[in-house]
Amino acid sequence: MDRVTNLNDSTHNFSTPFCWELAQELLSTYGSPLYVYEGDRLRQTIERITKAVSYPRTQFRFASVTNGNIALLKIFRSSGWGLHANTPGDIYLGLKAGFDPSEIVYSGSNLNWAEMLQVLDWGVKTLNFDSIAQLQLCCEVFLDHAKARRRKDKDVNLRLGLRVNLPETGDSRIGVRPEEFADAIALAGEVGLKLGGLHFYRGTGTNATTAFTQVIDTVLATAQKLPDWEFLDFGGGFGYPYHHGGAAFDWELFGAELTDRITRLGREIDLVIEPGRAAIAGCATLLAQVVSVKWQAEKQIIGVDTTVANLSVPSVHGGYREIVCWKKTDKIYTTDICGNTTYSRDYLGKNCQLPALEVGDIIAILDVGAYGYAMSSHFLHRPKPAEVLLENGTHRLIRQREDYSVLLTNQVLDN
Repeated sequence: MDRVTNLNDSTHNFSTPFCWELAQELLSTYGSPLYVYEGDRLRQTIERITKAVSYPRTQFRFASVTNGNIALLKIFRSSGWGLHANTPGDIYLGLKAGFDPSEIVYSGSNLNWAEMLQVLDWGVKTLNFDSIAQLQLCCEVFLDHAKARRRKDKDVNLRLGLRVNLPETGDSRIGVRPEEFADAIALAGEVGLKLGGLHFYRGTGTNATTAFTQVIDTVLATAQKLPDWEFLDFGGGFGYPYHHGGAAFDWELFGAELTDRITRLGREIDLVIEPGRAAIAGCATLLAQVVSVKWQAEKQIIGVDTTVANLSVPSVHGGYREIVCWKKTDKIYTTDICGNTTYSRDYLGKNCQLPALEVGDIIAILDVGAYGYAMSSHFLHRPKPAEVLLENGTHRLIRQREDYSVLLTNQVLDN
């Protein structure tokens, strides 16, 4: 059973970073290191993004590649969002969280036959393909799937789309070029299906709003090359400002411009928006404790009880997270925060400006909701931390802390 602790009678501040008393209570209750999610903050972000796009036929789908915790997926579901899946695993978790297959959009790459069959068996109806080969595989599996179930109508409720590769997306491996559309349309038509959707993916973690708004007209013109066009899936790739005070994606501007351009078309289409990192990054903090302090001249070297393996790789987040603590002093030092492995690049933060710390102090690594736990690993054989949700004045465990037995999972041991 989940452990639930009431916080209503305390003086805890639920903004990030947490007050020291709350951080101490959480680590005392659940251990360190610890991922902490703020449910109220997550709901506020979901609400803001939802209101930013006023086009009436808009469907929001959370990109669960960024975070697959069931408790968090349920928050998106209760907020009226569906799910965007990059892999069959995303779909599996979404179904376990209570999403109906009709609320899930698949837009992934390089499925094999068994995986494509599984996606169809789960009842997912909307699929965007990033290559002609994947579309062909879907058509073949679709026919076989229909024969196996002896269905004459061949389940024509499938909604198929193409992930488009445009010059505006740069050097990307993902997507189908417009000049390939005719072949794709013919291929789908051979099995009685239509290509009714276009999926535009700008690229991961883009904070420049103009990178999206300046291509709206091009994307809409490209979509109209599909004779049966009925839905636009406009990504995908919205960023989050890890450098607080830096450039941030302007949802209100984006929503206004996209709504205006689609409304001008004079035809009804469905619009799908797939925020991932932008929705969930800011609601989570990784708490850790100081286990070692040493000095190299005026530089402070802090060792903590977590590792870079519990943060996303630099190619995904740019190698920066804000790190804070609760000591009040005017004296600060250039500080490196080092993980609990001997890996030479195990830095959670370099050249941070922090006060002198002591063994037992708590630090908070901010904005780890996206690609934090989702990209954590057992590198150097460290078990993964627990996850906790703060919501409605309580905190509760939403994922157990691993122990060393996880390192033996699926290993075949000699007797």
